[in-house]
Amino acid sequence: MASTSLLSPAAIATAAGATSITHHSLHPSSKLPVRNLLFKSISGNKRPSSRLHVSSPTDQPAATTTPAQPFSKSPKEETIFFDGGAHYGDLLANLLLGFTLLWLPLTLAAVSRAFFLRYRFTNLRVTVISGLTGQDRSDFSYKVIKDVQVVPRFIGEWGDAIITLKDGTKVDLRSVPRFREIAKYCLAMAEKPVVLKETGPKGF
Repeated sequence: MASTSLLSPAAIATAAGATSITHHSLHPSSKLPVRNLLFKSISGNKRPSSRLHVSSPTDQPAATTTPAQPFSKSPKEETIFFDGGAHYGDLLANLLLGFTLLWLPLTLAAVSRAFFLRYRFTNLRVTVISGLTGQDRSDFSYKVIKDVQVVPRFIGEWGDAIITLKDGTKVDLRSVPRFREIAKYCLAMAEKPVVLKETGPKGF
């Protein structure tokens, strides 16, 4: 037969109080400052942020960049000082004297100079063109010129220009129009003293 324990009213009240205390200890009261603690911990981990404002001065216009232009260096332009053949007086004089057999070779040479010989003086070089189709061409710079001499022909209307190069080569230009002016130009371009070495007139 089962036995039933009987508790006194005081013991029942004591046991009920203990159960109430245990229940309240397991469930923290909403009055505790939990939310404040959580807010403080979250706000404490947040780092202060700073903003940098950059602005250009109002009194200076904003700089603008333009695309770089390609660097181009063009060569020195060549200009012509004189371009022509032998003086026409050389041909006329030799044609008049060509009726004699002794002068005939000189007349043929004058005809050849008139039709197949051409001189060109520019600011960069001297060019001599000869031949039936101009296939024979000689070019040299003023830097290789050592000396220039002139020989007047007939009464000085035309003449020969003898150009001596630094390697000893002599270029004989026959029956050149304006030969004195051209010789001075060659000396000036060669940066030599412009002093002509001229002899007296020698025939045609």
